[in-house]
Amino acid sequence: MSLKEFAGQLPDFAKDIRLNVGSLLNEAVLNDQRKYGLLLACAHGTGHKPLVEAAEAECAPKLSPEAANAARAAAAVMAMNNVYYRFTHLAGNQEYRNMPAKLRMNVIGAPGIDKVDFELFSLAVSAINGCGMCIDAHEAVLKKAGASAEIIQTAVRIAAVMQAVATVHSAVA
Repeated sequence: MSLKEFAGQLPDFAKDIRLNVGSLLNEAVLNDQRKYGLLLACAHGTGHKPLVEAAEAECAPKLSPEAANAARAAAAVMAMNNVYYRFTHLAGNQEYRNMPAKLRMNVIGAPGIDKVDFELFSLAVSAINGCGMCIDAHEAVLKKAGASAEIIQTAVRIAAVMQAVATVHSAVA
């Protein structure tokens, strides 16, 4: 099932979400690797299995195996990092910020695809997970690499819509 068909199952009260999915699929700001990688990473980031299955089907013919694995890896490593770094950011005891994380995250250094694309995937999943510290870190790397505000905003719009699809579908399915 395609993402558009999946979104088409949403109830009428979520018509705006359905329309936004269509807009994202027609998005022209991003190249296909970025767009479909973001859709896949964000679907995995929501943790909603029916949405993950629809995104996998949608993205399979459009992503290389390396890009698809990088999108999944971004969602996986951000699931861990966003919890840890959100804690260090929110904890009143500043001591935690100075302690080594002692978490394996080798994929960030060697994602198997262009670093900017992986950073976009990580930023979007971090937005879904609400980790301000990670959002700031990924956005800084992207800006340093020359990513425009429009590209960054588009990545986060994809995250917002995919999270909304997962939330509504979970509530009514």
